[in-house]
Amino acid sequence: MMNVSGGQPSSGEDRARQVHEIFSRIAPRYDLLNRVLSLSVDRWWRRRAVRALDCSRNDSARYLDACAGTCDLAIELATRPDFRGTVVALDFAEPMLRRGRGKSARLPVHPLCGDAQHLPFADESFDGAMVAFGVRNLAHLDLGLAELRRVLRDGSPLVVLEFTIPPNPIVRAAYLWYFRHILPAVGRIVSGHRWAYSYLPASVGEFPGPQALGQRLLDAGFSTVRWQLLTFGIAAIHVGTR
Repeated sequence: MMNVSGGQPSSGEDRARQVHEIFSRIAPRYDLLNRVLSLSVDRWWRRRAVRALDCSRNDSARYLDACAGTCDLAIELATRPDFRGTVVALDFAEPMLRRGRGKSARLPVHPLCGDAQHLPFADESFDGAMVAFGVRNLAHLDLGLAELRRVLRDGSPLVVLEFTIPPNPIVRAAYLWYFRHILPAVGRIVSGHRWAYSYLPASVGEFPGPQALGQRLLDAGFSTVRWQLLTFGIAAIHVGTR
């Protein structure tokens, strides 16, 4: 049986089923909730992540947005004035991708249903890869990071945008209070899902911090890794080079 009591993250294959249920159910309100719960700061974070990708201007360049959700990150990349190439937006929750297809239909974005832990691509298929708020949901983080490295060409970057716990104790206390009390209540009312937005703070709390995630990227085979904190340490961007 899947442990979903209080929205606590499960592990292994139960985690995969739990995440699939959450994002399939909240897909109709996912974009609205992102804007409301982050006060639209998530848009700025995505712009920073795309800039960190330092994409090529080659028309044949190919990029992967893994755990793409409703394709916001892929769209951010594809609508840059200097962007050339294509973006494959992969997610295993079809309802999320369906909403992404509607937003990206006229862009060089190609939504694809698939699992980031078993990517359906040949080795060295992409010139860059991105994940926004997705690696935290993987049932097997190290497997997912290794797969992302596998499909990158030598010298290509992986950009990971993810929530983290702020290092400043005052900011951390305010952040955790918001995460544990306000976010679940608003999320429950707007999404109609009783525990999806209790899962979010719980999953952030158990996820490796910035330094530990940097080490996991190195352990996955990335040659160099750097990271920076955003908005008082509420989120972080990691860049790993294959």
